[in-house]
Amino acid sequence: MQQSMEIANSSVMWVIASLVIGIVIFQSVKFIQLASKASIDVGMSKKEVRSALKTGAIAAIGPSIAIVIVAISLIAFLGNPLTLLRIGVIGSAPIESVGASFAAEASGASLGGEGYNEMVITAIVWTLCLGGMGWLLFTALFTKSLDNMEKKINKGKKGKQIMGVVATAAIVAAFGNLVSAELIRGLAPVVVAVVAATTMITATKLSERFQVSWLREWSLGLSILISLCFGYFFI
Repeated sequence: MQQSMEIANSSVMWVIASLVIGIVIFQSVKFIQLASKASIDVGMSKKEVRSALKTGAIAAIGPSIAIVIVAISLIAFLGNPLTLLRIGVIGSAPIESVGASFAAEASGASLGGEGYNEMVITAIVWTLCLGGMGWLLFTALFTKSLDNMEKKINKGKKGKQIMGVVATAAIVAAFGNLVSAELIRGLAPVVVAVVAATTMITATKLSERFQVSWLREWSLGLSILISLCFGYFFI
C-alpha cells in the first residue's frame, strides 16, 4: 500500500489536480461575473445580487462540512491530490467513497487493505473519473436544448407559472430524495428532519413578518446547525 500511496501523492498527481481545481475556480468567478451582468437585464438591484451571493455562500457551508468529513477519511486511501480533484469537481463525497470501494473490490482487494497496490488505485481513478462523466456530458450536450425548451414554454400565457411549478417540483424532488434515504433508517433521522424543517419554516416566516433579510439568508444554515445539535444532544 505504501508504494501505491506514493504514486497517489506524487507531484504529477498534484499538477493534474491543481489544473482541474484552477479551472473550477475560474469557472466559479466567471459565472458570478456573468450573473452580475445579467442581473441588470432582469431588473435586479445590486443589493439583491449581493444578497443572492451571500445566501448561496451561506447555504454551501452545511453540505461542505459533510463533504470535508468524508474527504478526510478518503485521503488515507486515495491520497491528497485525487481526493481534492474528485471532491472539487463532483462534490458528492458518499458517491466517491462508494465508487472507490466498488473499484477496489472489483480488483480483488479492499479499500486500504490487503492487495491494495498500484493496479487497484489505478482502477479506482478510472472508475471515479468515468463515473463522474455522465453529469458533465449531460450538462455539455443538453444545456442548450433545455434553454430552448424553457424559452418555448415561457412564450405561452402561463409559461412563467409552469416554469415556476417545474422549478419548485425539481427542488422538492431533489431534497425529498436525499431526505427519504435517511428517513428509512429509523426514528432518529425522522426527528432530526422534522426539527430541521420546523426551524427552516420558522426562520422564513419570522424574516417575512419582521423584514429581517439576514435571517432568510441564514435560514438553511440555522436549520442544519440546530437539527445537528438536537440530534447530538437529545437523541
